[in-house]
Amino acid sequence: MDWHKKNISFIVISAVVGFMIAIQFQTVKEPVERDTRDIWQLREALLKEKELQSSLLAEIRSIEEKLLAYESERKQSKEQVLRETLDELKAEAGMSVVHGPGITLQVEPEEFQLGSPINKGLSPDLLKRLLNELNLYGGKYIAIDGQRIINTTVIRDINNETKIDGHSLSNLPIEIKVAVDTSAAAEKLYNRMKASKATEEFFIEDLRLVVNEVSSKISVPAYENSIRIRNMELVKEAEGGDG
Repeated sequence: MDWHKKNISFIVISAVVGFMIAIQFQTVKEPVERDTRDIWQLREALLKEKELQSSLLAEIRSIEEKLLAYESERKQSKEQVLRETLDELKAEAGMSVVHGPGITLQVEPEEFQLGSPINKGLSPDLLKRLLNELNLYGGKYIAIDGQRIINTTVIRDINNETKIDGHSLSNLPIEIKVAVDTSAAAEKLYNRMKASKATEEFFIEDLRLVVNEVSSKISVPAYENSIRIRNMELVKEAEGGDG
């Protein structure tokens, strides 16, 4: 009986030892799938990976350069827009020279057969009526005796002498330059002024208004005096930062 028990114990112990040896062998056994490539194949694979990496880096640099070029172009575009806007504002304000098609007019003293020319000056009211008519007929850029006419120009009588922003118009003849944007507008302006009653109004004042033929290029000088801005206040920003 004791012998039988000893055989059973021996069998159990042998089975446990065998199971442990099997587990240990399974643990240290090499994997079924192994990399069977030789050293040259590995080098070739490594080279391809490096080439791919180099290609990706080159593409990244190209994209970065494009972004920098786009940013630079965007900044230059903003500056160009600002310059163009400033030029437009200066042109509208009369602060720049204008070249374009247009006409010239001459204000001369009327001559009579029985005597010398009557030395009579050009009154502010007569000059203002002429300017209103020129503006009505599309005269966009005007200069009188070399003085650019703008929205803030002051024409008045000072000591019986007509002055434009302080410039005296005491000497005749006086040349008036009127420029427009297109040749068609210049032709229209010329025809309107030829049919205008302004010549009769000047004749009544012993003056002669001569309307010259259309010119393809009239140069109107820029306004040279400082522009005075009145009745304007600085806008205060709204509370909270958004104004």
